[in-house]
Amino acid sequence: DAIHPGYGFLSENADFAERVEKSGFSFIGPTAASIRLMGDKVSAKRAMIKAGVPCVPGSEGALPSDPKEIIATAKRVGYPVIIKAAGGGGGRGMRVVHTEAALLNAVNMTKEEAGRAFGNPEVYMEKFLEKPRHVEIQIL
Repeated sequence: DAIHPGYGFLSENADFAERVEKSGFSFIGPTAASIRLMGDKVSAKRAMIKAGVPCVPGSEGALPSDPKEIIATAKRVGYPVIIKAAGGGGGRGMRVVHTEAALLNAVNMTKEEAGRAFGNPEVYMEKFLEKPRHVEIQIL
């Protein structure tokens, strides 16, 4: 009557959750809509900002392809920055950048890694916090 996807990629796959629901089974986990909203870090951050949740300063959405815009974003945010894969997790798809000279290479390398590992080459930028203290939240 129900399918529990376990941990990992199937548990975070909105298409899989949708197929399970359409087949007449119950999906034990978040709805496909919730996975789509919160499973991509760019859309999740956008939703958190809209809800008034304080977030680390960074790019407004995914980084554009224009190198000048990427450099301008890093200058606005302030170094060091971290480049993160929109679909990433588990510590993969992230690079800390301390200088403008290293920025574009880090963006390109992170995009390539993200595309291979997560099937989504989109990346975004945040201010890198050296010794952060934060609260993890879970959306129910």
